Amino acid sequence: MEKLFFKNNRNKFAKQMDKSSLTIFMAKQVETGNTSENFEQDKNFFYFTGLEIPNAILVIHKNGAGKVKNYLFLERTVEELIVWTGEKMSKNEAKNKTGVEKVYYLDELERKLNGFANFTNKVYIDYQTSSLSSVLTPSLQLVNNIKEHYPNFDIKSPIKLLEKIRTIKEEPEIENIKKAIEITYEGIKNILNHARPEMMEYELEAYFRFESLVRGKKALGFEPIVASGVNSTILHYSENNCKIKDNSLVLLDLGAQHNMYSADISRTFPINGKFSERQKSVYDEVLKVQKEIINFAKPGLTLNDLQKKTIELIKKSLCKLNLIKDKDDDKAFKKFYMHSVSHHLGLDTHDLASKTRKLEPGNVITVEPGIYIKDEKIGIRIEDDVLITKDGATVLSSMIPKEAEEIENLMKN
Repeated sequence: MEKLFFKNNRNKFAKQMDKSSLTIFMAKQVETGNTSENFEQDKNFFYFTGLEIPNAILVIHKNGAGKVKNYLFLERTVEELIVWTGEKMSKNEAKNKTGVEKVYYLDELERKLNGFANFTNKVYIDYQTSSLSSVLTPSLQLVNNIKEHYPNFDIKSPIKLLEKIRTIKEEPEIENIKKAIEITYEGIKNILNHARPEMMEYELEAYFRFESLVRGKKALGFEPIVASGVNSTILHYSENNCKIKDNSLVLLDLGAQHNMYSADISRTFPINGKFSERQKSVYDEVLKVQKEIINFAKPGLTLNDLQKKTIELIKKSLCKLNLIKDKDDDKAFKKFYMHSVSHHLGLDTHDLASKTRKLEPGNVITVEPGIYIKDEKIGIRIEDDVLITKDGATVLSSMIPKEAEEIENLMKN
């Protein structure tokens, strides 16, 4: 991604800041010299810098006249640790990657904050909370430090400001999500090509992870769900450690990652390659609901509107499947459908956005209805990633088969 993208993000955020204010974004904090090979950057810090290094800090300052300056603070290279972890990013490298002109070292942060003290009224800090019984997160420690040394600062969270800009995806972000979807598709194909009765769920997970790894993507958007039989009726099943019995359905909830942007796809398939009559009847109802919600989605609606419409359609399907008797019953359906149909997608799998926020062109959301019948060991969820356009919605994951016959043919071939 080009540095102009990150520079524009900083500018869009700064426009929302009050005059005489500053904002602090922290990179993922790790112990010096102990950067994990599974290091994953703080999403907001990445959104404004594009850097995937630990312990750095970005400061955006807006003075009383409305002029904005950006400051980046980096770790110094520790000579004794070079042989173990290599050299830290240089100032020039950071400038070239981010477009931030004023780059300092972390040990200079306190001096710079002192310089801002007389010209700042409000401080936005992107902090991560922790429970009362646990150690304060590094960002909360910074909040306490600032409160103690600069009691005149009004400290606020920047989340509401972030939501306004992160929910509208720019073209580079949409392309990254598309790439993550393509990798996810390759992983799903690899699963379907190898799926056989009596396999373990984690074996199928391994086929998915392999496709991500061979494309140089170590991190996934989230931990994969591979749930067979009755496990498919458990929404956040994560063990993936059961043997898959013949005639069982397997519910996949998967998402690869590309440049920190995630896909989020759900597909359900029969392990033996052929849906039973009952399985297919339930599957077709879920698919019908999903298609109707995708056609329904458009700017001006909210996620709550999509959910209300989904419940209306699910009730009709449950009556058709003889699972409930009355489509106007506001309680009976919850035994078979109990989650939201949609969430925003981007750097976070559940990206920043309120369910009451009206959809706008550039939003990327999921559409994921499901029906879960525990007594019959049938759990079906079908999920696609959808771009809201000025006229409605476009399915970004349309290349991933979801018709029952398509899935059967793909497994057969």
